[in-house]
Amino acid sequence: MKLTIDHTAFAAAVSYAVRSLPARPPVPILAGLLLDASSSGLRISAFDYEISADTTAAATVTETGRALVSGRLLSDIVCTVRGDVHLELRGPRLVLKAGSARFILPTLPLDEYPALPEPGTITGTLDGPAFAEAVAQVACAVSREESLPTLTGIGLHHDSEAATLTLYATDRYRFAVRTLSWKDANLPDTSAVIPGRALSDAAKATADDTTVDLALPTGDAGLFTLRSDLTTTAIRALEGELPKYDALFPTEFAHTATVEIAPLKAAAQRVALVSAKKDAPIKLTFTADSTLVLEGGTGDDAQAVDSVDTSLTGGELTIAFNPAFLLDGLNALMAESVQFDFISPTKPAVLRAHDGDDQALRYLLMPIRLTN
Repeated sequence: MKLTIDHTAFAAAVSYAVRSLPARPPVPILAGLLLDASSSGLRISAFDYEISADTTAAATVTETGRALVSGRLLSDIVCTVRGDVHLELRGPRLVLKAGSARFILPTLPLDEYPALPEPGTITGTLDGPAFAEAVAQVACAVSREESLPTLTGIGLHHDSEAATLTLYATDRYRFAVRTLSWKDANLPDTSAVIPGRALSDAAKATADDTTVDLALPTGDAGLFTLRSDLTTTAIRALEGELPKYDALFPTEFAHTATVEIAPLKAAAQRVALVSAKKDAPIKLTFTADSTLVLEGGTGDDAQAVDSVDTSLTGGELTIAFNPAFLLDGLNALMAESVQFDFISPTKPAVLRAHDGDDQALRYLLMPIRLTN
């Protein structure tokens, strides 16, 4: 193998592939990046049996060949060098030259490296930035409890009649749902749960692509595939199902309030400063005089009060939320104003962008009971 490649293209390709490498690979061979030089350019791949990442970059290849090298080390090197990168395989060593720098890297045994999985048949096509935004929005509700692996995933539901893909996530305390219209979704209704962190990384990596193709898991395949012009990521789906979101979101409400997000976030952050515990609730009182009063701290602890303007229908209401969960929802809405829909102080509230459409993010947030 012998080739020359533009540094920027090489760095981008390595960065894309290396993010799929496991932090603690079960066997050393899975810490490697596979470099495959051919007439089509340089293909760089990573695989750990759960996630595979595959990308191609243009390169001037004078000798074809393959090499497997430490992905983390190669990534660190690429971040520090400048100028065109020259790669040459010399026996069991890969020589990398860039500018005045020269590195000699040991290679890993190719015959021990597993074959990359075959990507599934494409289900449909989505706008790249819109898909990345939707994944980022629902990811705020993904659970971090590894003891409940299904809750660490993002659900994908394809509705064949509506030609929509709905993304959803929950950690039992909040539920985020976002729907997208998509093209060419020639597949019966289907649902799958994809590891949230892996899906977020893959969507972020393709956020600048005009369109992305998706293949949802079908039958026993169990692989979700995200493909752009130059990259392909395959992720093994999680077992189990997330709760059905349609049954959880109420449709009738007794109170509705609209608040500008920027001043509300600032006030919530200030009030939360006095809480001795990060998950201590802050109390929100929506008053008849179009004021939202926020209160934090209780008893002998430090206390704080702040207020912002609001518009309210349905009468006064006092409710309390985990401040971090509230702020996560406000950030995820990506809007100027939030609409709160309430049933009662003890029932879940629904947050959505004011004047948003039916496909916009819906954020269901459980309240915290206040003790006198």
